[in-house]
Amino acid sequence: MTNHSEKQNLPSLPYSVYSADWLRQAEAQAAQDTGISLFTLMQRAATAAFSVARSRFPHSQHWLILCGPGNNGGDGYELARLAKDAGIKVTLLAVASSKPLPAEAQQAQQGWQKTGGVIGNIEQPWPQDADLLVDALLGTGLTAAPREPMARLIQSINQHPAAVLALDIPSGLSALNGVAPGDAVHATATVTFIALKVGLLTGQARDYVGELHYAGLRLESWLGGHQPLLARLDRSRLGEWLKPRRPCSHKGDHGHLLLIGGDIGYAGAIRMAAEAALRAGAGMVRVLTHKQHIGPLLTARPELMVQELNDESLIASLEWASAVVIGPGLGQNEWGKSAFRRVAESEKPAIWDADALNMLAITPQKRQNRVLTPHPGEAARLLGCSVKEIESDRLLSLRRLSERYGGVVVLKGAGTLIIADDQRMAVADVGNAGMASGGMGDVLSGVIGALLAQKLSLYDAACAGTVVHGAAADILAQRQGMRGMLATDLLTWITPLVNPDLEK
Repeated sequence: MTNHSEKQNLPSLPYSVYSADWLRQAEAQAAQDTGISLFTLMQRAATAAFSVARSRFPHSQHWLILCGPGNNGGDGYELARLAKDAGIKVTLLAVASSKPLPAEAQQAQQGWQKTGGVIGNIEQPWPQDADLLVDALLGTGLTAAPREPMARLIQSINQHPAAVLALDIPSGLSALNGVAPGDAVHATATVTFIALKVGLLTGQARDYVGELHYAGLRLESWLGGHQPLLARLDRSRLGEWLKPRRPCSHKGDHGHLLLIGGDIGYAGAIRMAAEAALRAGAGMVRVLTHKQHIGPLLTARPELMVQELNDESLIASLEWASAVVIGPGLGQNEWGKSAFRRVAESEKPAIWDADALNMLAITPQKRQNRVLTPHPGEAARLLGCSVKEIESDRLLSLRRLSERYGGVVVLKGAGTLIIADDQRMAVADVGNAGMASGGMGDVLSGVIGALLAQKLSLYDAACAGTVVHGAAADILAQRQGMRGMLATDLLTWITPLVNPDLEK
């Protein structure tokens, strides 16, 4: 999930994502259905965590394992036993609790003690020579900000110089939605068990999860019989949407895309969207913009068709278009509002972005023929709430946007979320912080628009376009770093990504 390379050599992750609440309730059923005990599951989790720790931190010699009062702590005890048996120096500190440990965790604790393992008090000084910290404090049940002593322990983990391996999820991060309501562990790596949880892939997850590893604990077949909450999308999925072209196809077969925008001072937005559409394979791309922008746009990219936006050109172009993009640089003056009203009446499939979304927030309407691509600020305006409320539960915000406005919604951010009109949902596990710069959304609109013009469905165009966009940024980050990445830098890498057959 971090530092995606051009060849995607990070740990392989499943394509299905589940609700942490559902999984906690289903875990006992999974054990029963597969004829094993919950303690056996705990042993499998510890074995998987040990394997990740040894491969990811091969030179670590002194592990400091911090165990909480639940089954996450039980995973820690069992991991400690495995490490001690392997000759690794282990210091185990446990959080005291007025409640007894769950039965499985008690069994793991006793197994640790039978090997001669010592359980230290969490308040005692931590060994500074520890070169791997294992976070087995809270697990996936978090519903509020950690209280003392957990908050203080999380702060101490984050201040310690050693690498950190989190078991299942970094303590303090919500497995439900990726929100950290208080202090949360900044893990170097996280190994999650049985299923991917939503909170590992969106919200604030990327600030805390580190490199994400997955261990199915031999329940993959059982899990496959249950409907996931979300699909996880990455670059490896592109071939499912983007098939090789027929040898005898011509430009008319690949769509007529109309882009509308570029108010005075914002010509760059519409130019970036239009060129991204060309790079993503639209057969013909027409831009309607201000008269004074025609020359500069044609000089920069002569493959574009550029005309002045007025009633006559808009009516004719809407008739010509296979798909429409409206919003990049549109502004909120009467010039843009007039075009917005005309497009709002059209039945053509469309991408609404930027100022088109701001106008939609003022005059709400529900339609099924469009893709909305809000960032959190635009989403807040569309829902009449604060950005903080949007980010406090991105999945809920996504559903509310879909319910209010219809169509397909792409809620942008770290772990972009996508929802279809039939409530299918996906999370795009691509992209990086280098994309926090102007113009990135314009490029995304152009890519999705191009794929829509090439006859992908609204949902497939949104999914594939989001992956192409984020994967292009990941290639750039690998090659030149994140800081200083420009939206136009992505254009070079869009074309190879929309031709995934080249990688076979």
